[in-house]
Amino acid sequence: MNFNYTNPYTSTRLPLFARNVVSTSHPLGAQAGLRMLLKGGNAVDAAIAAAAAMTMVEPVSNGLGSDAFALIWDGKELHGLNASGRAPQSWTPDYFSKKYGADAQTPPKRGMDSVSVPGAVASWVAMSERFGKLPFADLVEPAIEIAERGYLLPPVVQQKWAAATDELKGQPGFAQSFLPWGRAPNVGELFQFKAAGKALRAIAQSKGSAYYGGEIAHAIEKFSAQNGGSITAKDFENYKPEWVKPIAKDYRGYTLHEIPPNSQGIAALIALGILEKFDVAGLPIDGVDSQHLQIEAMKLAFADVYKYVAEPSAMAVSVDQMLDDAYLASRAKLIDMKKAQDFGAGNPVKGGTIYLTAADENGMMVSFIQSNYMGFGSGCVEPEFGISLQNRGHAFSLQQGANQVAPGKRPFHTIIPAFLTKDGQAVMSYGVMGGNMQPQGHMQTLVRMLDYQQSPQVACDAPRWRYNAGYEINVEAAMDPRTVQGLADRGHRMEVINDSYQDFGAGQFIWRAGDPSVEGYIAASDARRDGQAVGF
Repeated sequence: MNFNYTNPYTSTRLPLFARNVVSTSHPLGAQAGLRMLLKGGNAVDAAIAAAAAMTMVEPVSNGLGSDAFALIWDGKELHGLNASGRAPQSWTPDYFSKKYGADAQTPPKRGMDSVSVPGAVASWVAMSERFGKLPFADLVEPAIEIAERGYLLPPVVQQKWAAATDELKGQPGFAQSFLPWGRAPNVGELFQFKAAGKALRAIAQSKGSAYYGGEIAHAIEKFSAQNGGSITAKDFENYKPEWVKPIAKDYRGYTLHEIPPNSQGIAALIALGILEKFDVAGLPIDGVDSQHLQIEAMKLAFADVYKYVAEPSAMAVSVDQMLDDAYLASRAKLIDMKKAQDFGAGNPVKGGTIYLTAADENGMMVSFIQSNYMGFGSGCVEPEFGISLQNRGHAFSLQQGANQVAPGKRPFHTIIPAFLTKDGQAVMSYGVMGGNMQPQGHMQTLVRMLDYQQSPQVACDAPRWRYNAGYEINVEAAMDPRTVQGLADRGHRMEVINDSYQDFGAGQFIWRAGDPSVEGYIAASDARRDGQAVGF
């Protein structure tokens, strides 16, 4: 790819060129991964070390009680890992209706009854056992050091940390763990998390078994029972992540790969399959026609995803049906280039996240994402081991349908890593974190790279939009006012905002420039977060 490196957008970042690369949303996370590469480890070792460190330095978005997904290119083949958590065995619609009333639509947003079994730690162990080179305990060393010695809080994380305080300060364990001095830390203040350091040491020494059935699991069971929850150590002991075959869709001669359902990655594939029917490159890159077309394609994708995607065994339609070319062509015909629409789902049967990526000079590339879902997840923090628990259970439905809660079931999931290949060879590991912004970010940045030849950093820096529901979208303040007005004229209802943390996501990109041992990679990191790409 002959990229255009001219950057017309406001940015504080330049691309990184190196043979060994780690890119994350916090510098200490990236450097933790780099330490493993310098010790002789590979990209998987680097990704695990970065992920462990990120639980400490960006606790708003992830923690030791998160879920995770990964796409791993081993040099010849792409592997998928689904480490999303399962519902406790006690969870049934009746369990929730008795506690929260028959009219409840979902499990609660916060508290112990929003916590499914976390899978992130299990993902680290599974990745290390299958692909890692270094001893597992080595990979956790940087995170332990950060937890015990502490780190100075950076600006973007501090902003969201402080914003979450009022809502979560009453949740069990939250204030004790995350409100030292009775408030959120200020920018530049030292934050230490020694309880989490204790957990990390136990995880390192036991290769995760302390977490899944051991002392940490029993501590969480006790904590849960004391605070109205029902999750047990047995739920943890029975948990196993799942190696899965990625799903894929071709676009402009390349192939985008995503994790299959229960994740929303298929939304990006559907949107690109619709855009494939249009001459996107013939439209001005930041003009109203290009942006309107992408928004409408994304709306069509979400209409189907929100109706059909769930745990695969509960889905009424298959992935192949949802990605069928003839079906997507029929959906593409619904787009009116002159006006916005509120699409319903079609019938395919007829036809508070961190993302990181690492790559090494031997050709291994890792696309990894872990999340506690909403900011600080459930808000519940087991105090002895500092386990900040996700709230993925809130994504279940209590009503009949594909995503209805059931014992041991996985909910619809928003976090998605992405991977790009061409002719069966690795091209790019990337992701854009941030709730339902993730497939939207995957699509918007990839269109910029493949249709318009913008370099990864330029595509990352470009202003984004975010579809919410109906006719409602948000657009970044940096978007061309003429484009904003043009979208409004076509019926899009917009709010122009300047909140980079969640509303427009944050991406990390590693593009393979050629033979990694000779030419290496081109890496980008999103200026919307505190992060950086590092390498040698």
